[in-house]
Amino acid sequence: MSSLQEAVQGNLQAVHERITKAARVAGRDPQSVRLLAVSKTFPAEVVLAAVAAGQRAFGENYVQEAADKIQRLRELTDARPEWHFIGPIQSNKTRTIAELFDWVQSVDRLKTAQRLAEQRPADRPPLNVLVQVNISGEASKSGVEPAALDGLAREVARLPRLKLRGLMAIPEPEADETRRRAPLAAMRILFERLRAGGLPLDTLSMGMSADLEDAVLEGSTMVRIGTAIFGERERRKQ
Repeated sequence: MSSLQEAVQGNLQAVHERITKAARVAGRDPQSVRLLAVSKTFPAEVVLAAVAAGQRAFGENYVQEAADKIQRLRELTDARPEWHFIGPIQSNKTRTIAELFDWVQSVDRLKTAQRLAEQRPADRPPLNVLVQVNISGEASKSGVEPAALDGLAREVARLPRLKLRGLMAIPEPEADETRRRAPLAAMRILFERLRAGGLPLDTLSMGMSADLEDAVLEGSTMVRIGTAIFGERERRKQ
């Protein structure tokens, strides 16, 4: 095993231990929380090390980078990881996203969802989608406002070639635990409200390296972890 594989395997194990501990504190089955490894900006060889360690779901933010990486992984391994698009969606990139990805977590407009539905290849399963909610009300962040969520979610759920699975959020970072957990708790309320209203949702995607435990305590079913698995990344532009 290479040093890269050892490092990634050790980091994945540590993250799983954090998930397990948080889930048990919350009285939940650790298996009810999925781990999405956020591999944006890291090369295919690093993703391959995670695949070798048993990780099967990866999150990407940049369409062209992801397309190149997905192709490279097909050349490197027979494993077929599950790919999630988690970044802002540009209208001229929806076709590539619809063709390449298994999940899209950042739907926040009906027009975007309609384009994804129209462009999803007929020979692929329905595209799993999450509606992104701007739960902290940040002007610089993507996501539908909570007040408009119900209407958008129901419109998305009716579209062909898509399967609405749930909600995603990226709360504003907070040092104070009470303030950090408040938007996570609000997301859980929105999620449960939609489920009570008849939408068969099963995925609440929230929690990153810094707030994993808080998210699990507040009901997250999928945490998106990059730094704790792959290390610090360089900032880049699309």
